[in-house]
Amino acid sequence: MFNRQIEHRIKAAFDLNKVVVLLGARRVGKTTLVKEIINDFPDSRYINCELLENSELLQTTNSEKLFSFIGSYKYIIFDEAQSIPNIGNVLKIIHDTFPEIKIIATGSSALSLQQESGEPLTGRSRFFYMTPFSFSELVENEDLLAASSKLENILRFGTYPEVYNKPEDFAIEELDNIASNYLYKDVLQFERLKKPEILYNLLKLLAFQIGSEVSLNELSNKLNVHVNTVKRYLELLENSFVIFGLSALSNNPRNEIGKNKKYYFYDCGIRNSIIRNFNPLTFRNDVGHLWENYFISEMQKNKFNSGKIGNSYFWRNYQKKEIDYIEEYGGELKLFECKYNPDRMAKIPIDFENNYSSYTFNVVNSDNYWKFLKQ
Repeated sequence: MFNRQIEHRIKAAFDLNKVVVLLGARRVGKTTLVKEIINDFPDSRYINCELLENSELLQTTNSEKLFSFIGSYKYIIFDEAQSIPNIGNVLKIIHDTFPEIKIIATGSSALSLQQESGEPLTGRSRFFYMTPFSFSELVENEDLLAASSKLENILRFGTYPEVYNKPEDFAIEELDNIASNYLYKDVLQFERLKKPEILYNLLKLLAFQIGSEVSLNELSNKLNVHVNTVKRYLELLENSFVIFGLSALSNNPRNEIGKNKKYYFYDCGIRNSIIRNFNPLTFRNDVGHLWENYFISEMQKNKFNSGKIGNSYFWRNYQKKEIDYIEEYGGELKLFECKYNPDRMAKIPIDFENNYSSYTFNVVNSDNYWKFLKQ
């Protein structure tokens, strides 16, 4: 059992008498974590909402019927709660009628669960986001030397709990299983997509465009679908925690890119599974893009785990000068340029220097990355 960094924040939400909503892709360890949390509380119950008998019994807003089903337990887990229609109202009634009950609801589809639970649980809930293992978590559970020694394997196979530290053949098989049978399950099940192949083809296009701005019109043309369909599918993939987007930082619209976004995968192993490339780094021509994806996804994981609130961007101007990743906290900018090779140099573009102040600049490579990722 790896200690997960958001565990103490979830327990703190209990003390505030809040409904805990834990979101994240399938197979990242949500169920394992919440079961571990309530392990210390004998007066607890785990409910798998995907089981038909549970789903049917929870489709009521009658408080007496709900109490008859959940019993007199003090801690209750509703796992994969997005499977229950009107789950927001169900949780609201339980929380308001039985305030002594501590509730955790997990879900693998932010879109469906947040929409269902958002308004009814206003002021009553705390949302948390879980990802595959972060580098910081690996260091905390092993040590810096052990975690760093596995960097190439992490870039090739990622850090899903069932994949990390496993033999190569097993890791590939498991990643293919996750990518084929689990990752898009909620999108396909709840959105009832008429052409799921468009979703897969879109992911392949994104996987080959890591580090590049994405043109919706270009994707639309390549997929032969309307641009609004592309927007919708991107939203679904983001809300299922497969990918995330970065917007451009811009305070000079005449010279800086401001509309397009870049997309990254939360896990390098999933990205490699989609393009069918698990080759060692010495045999790859995409190491730079893979490295950029890894570092930026790790920075996102750290934000989720710590609860820090800040903005993330990239920067580029029409002269094609760029900065890979920028974090903004309280008006202060932290700039990061990703270079896997420690011998590669980088400097701040002059146009950026002329338009911005209050920033720090870092070149992140395979020798020093741990300084930025180790919390």
